[in-house]
Amino acid sequence: MKVRPGVDVAGLTDIGCKRENNEDCFAYWEPEDDTAFQRLGRLAIVADGMGGAEGGQFASRISVESVRDVYATIGEKGPQERLLSAFREANDQVQREAQQKPALHGMGTTLTACAIVANQLYYAHIGDSRAFLIRADEARQLTRDHSLVARLIESRTIRPEDAENHPQKHVLTAAVGIGDDLQPDFSPEPITLQPCDTLVICTDGLWGQMSSAEIAEIVSTWGASDACKALVELARKRGGPDNITLQVLRVA
Repeated sequence: MKVRPGVDVAGLTDIGCKRENNEDCFAYWEPEDDTAFQRLGRLAIVADGMGGAEGGQFASRISVESVRDVYATIGEKGPQERLLSAFREANDQVQREAQQKPALHGMGTTLTACAIVANQLYYAHIGDSRAFLIRADEARQLTRDHSLVARLIESRTIRPEDAENHPQKHVLTAAVGIGDDLQPDFSPEPITLQPCDTLVICTDGLWGQMSSAEIAEIVSTWGASDACKALVELARKRGGPDNITLQVLRVA
């Protein structure tokens, strides 16, 4: 895959220390045509599948490929509308596959996709993978977790510090493949990126093992590739209970 100048890009996935299969999936895409690149820019996607080893792997792969393919389709839609259409298609494809193959019934996946067009950032998101914007060595979480624990924190039923040990911390309230009415989060207006801004998209196998401040410190210290390796190594050192996947995109 050709990566045009302007962004330092790297991605990495790791099975972790306790799982037998990797149910995560990620992809980075740019159009080959320069004219299309001016309209569509760069696309980064991360997904964390669920529903058993086979189901989770299928759901995450189907969703990532669907978002990439729909986003890349020729048409007049803008980046944000393309992302939302791609998420709806991913949901439909995962559900159709589950209906056709009983062994895959109940599979689903988180899905987070970000498009950078010129200096504008667009995103769509569902589940508990996360997108962070690192600026001036500080991390801003762009996405909201669609999880039971996040809902309990928002309603002040539990304290944020109690989330890590909550018995239902892995229960999602929304995901691709679960239900017909998919309503991904997105920003009403694109986010204007500045030089040296860094975007980190990751599954909970990464962010669950460290603070956002630690993520910001590492990506601010290293280039994209070395930052990916350092973050995965830290997640594994802290137990690596889940698959670990991330992409790092730093604006030149």
